[in-house]
Parts: sequence; C-alpha cells; structure tokens
Amino acid sequence: MTINSRSQVGWLVLRVMLAWLVAAHGFYRLLSGGTTGFGEYLDSQGLPFGLAIAWSITLTECLGSILLVVGRFVFPVTLLLSAIYVVGIFMVHASNGWFVVGAGRNGAEYSVLLITSLLCLGWQHAPGGKRMT
Repeated sequence: MTINSRSQVGWLVLRVMLAWLVAAHGFYRLLSGGTTGFGEYLDSQGLPFGLAIAWSITLTECLGSILLVVGRFVFPVTLLLSAIYVVGIFMVHASNGWFVVGAGRNGAEYSVLLITSLLCLGWQHAPGGKRMT
C-alpha cells in the first residue's frame, strides 16, 4: 500500500468514525424522545425557540452523519457540527471542567477532540485547495 493510499484510507476511517459518533448524538435523541427535553433545557437557558433549536440540532446531527458517511458536503457539515459542539462546550461542558470521566465528569475533553477531528476533516475537504492525500 502506498503512502497516498494509506492516507486516503486514514481519512476515510476518520470520516466514517466521526459520522458514527455524531449519529450517536442525534439518533439517540431522536429515537428516545429526548429532543423535547433538550428543547426545554435550551428554553431554561434563556434561548428563544428552544424546541425548534433542539430539533434543528438533532436533525443536523442525523442528516450530517449520513452525509459524512457517504462523503457529501463534508466541508460545510463539519463546520456546522463544530459550531454546535463549541456552543455545547460553553453552555454545558466548560463549567464541568476538562475531564469527561476520572478526574471530573461531563467536561469538555471529548467535545474538544470531536471538534478538532471534525475541523481537520473539513479542512481536508475545503473548497479551493489541493487535497492532501
């Protein structure tokens, strides 16, 4: 296997794995009925139209994960998902510290890793540049 083909396989694996991780957020919330509770939480934080925002985020994660798996609209999807998770850090995770488990609980570390991975993948698919393979 050449370096070029190894790189392509690596990006493919990262894209599909990120899609599965994002899908876990959206589809769990969708199938468990958690979108209503998420909307109520957003309302309680002073956001207008909390339920509409919750549905938008849930559907973005569901559709976005499918688009990532099939390799379509990767650049805008990664930017949109990253923005959602940055807001999540500020609204939820930052106040809980860094660690998700162990030295803390519900911290920002997983979200930071997810955002970094999404942005790297998005950069790989950014328009107007030569793709690094």
